[in-house]
Amino acid sequence: MRKIVVILFVVALAACTSIDCPVQNLVYTKYALKKADGTTDTLNTDTLWILTRRADGTDTLLLNGLCGTTATNFNLQISYTQPEDVFLTVLADTAGNFYIDTIRIKKENIPHFESVDCQASYFHEVTAASVTHHAFDSISIHHSSVTYDVSNDHFYLYVKKNRR
Repeated sequence: MRKIVVILFVVALAACTSIDCPVQNLVYTKYALKKADGTTDTLNTDTLWILTRRADGTDTLLLNGLCGTTATNFNLQISYTQPEDVFLTVLADTAGNFYIDTIRIKKENIPHFESVDCQASYFHEVTAASVTHHAFDSISIHHSSVTYDVSNDHFYLYVKKNRR
């Protein structure tokens, strides 16, 4: 009888899995604001909004009113399977001027499999990034691999100081 109990206990232990599925399987890109010399920049008194168009054609607000001297970076969700993400940025200064730019992120989508117990997810490899030049001078890819890890800056976004 004791052997049967031990065997059942071992079988029960072997049946348990330790798969730790992420609670949210969304991946984000991290943008760091930079000055022309490469040092950290802030929006100071400017305010930034970022919008995008969803796959179903509706618009959505991704970033609502980022501003202040502590605004040095932000995260944006990246699409699962689109080959390119397009973000519309609106930057307002204290004089009431609005500067509208378009950020384009081209990427390769890589299916990521953790377990049959977990939802499907995608990681990405960024292949190109561009921005129009009204509020921003340029954008550069700093870390091209996009996974669950948002500790790395994926992009450096250079803020234009003399806007017209």
